[in-house]
Amino acid sequence: MKVGLMSDSHDRLPAIAELLKRMTASGVSMVLHAGDFCAPFSLLPFREAGVSLAGVFGRNDGDREGLLAFAQRGVGHELWDSPHSFEVGGHRLLLVHELADLTDQSLSNHAFIIHGQTHKPEMKEREGALIINPGEACGWLYGSPQAAILDTDNKAVEFIQLPAKDWKR
Repeated sequence: MKVGLMSDSHDRLPAIAELLKRMTASGVSMVLHAGDFCAPFSLLPFREAGVSLAGVFGRNDGDREGLLAFAQRGVGHELWDSPHSFEVGGHRLLLVHELADLTDQSLSNHAFIIHGQTHKPEMKEREGALIINPGEACGWLYGSPQAAILDTDNKAVEFIQLPAKDWKR
């Protein structure tokens, strides 16, 4: 199963929409978001793309009630407090904003751990868990919006980076 991975979108609607466009073109119908949507309107591109969304809150999600209300109006959209553990494609997955929220127990019980917060894409394996940060979907800090696609069947991760020249401030 292919799922999109996103984090730290920080209200940048054009970048969110373009990343979702590339993900759906690759066969993604569900996106896991590791927090920092910021405002409720940041969920609009998910609804417009017809993509299911499972996400957790980050440090910069100030209007949690608004985000929850907006998510409930979307088909297949759910938001939880971080960390949140659930099953995707037959694999146990942990969605968390900050890695500091992890414990050794978290690592041993999950095939995949998706996080954000640092705005830097990375992938590493620890105690059998594949830990993935898809990078910053907004591109505010490093100039280029980023996300990833995870194939849960073969543990393959494809990082997506939009051209920096198109996203200058």
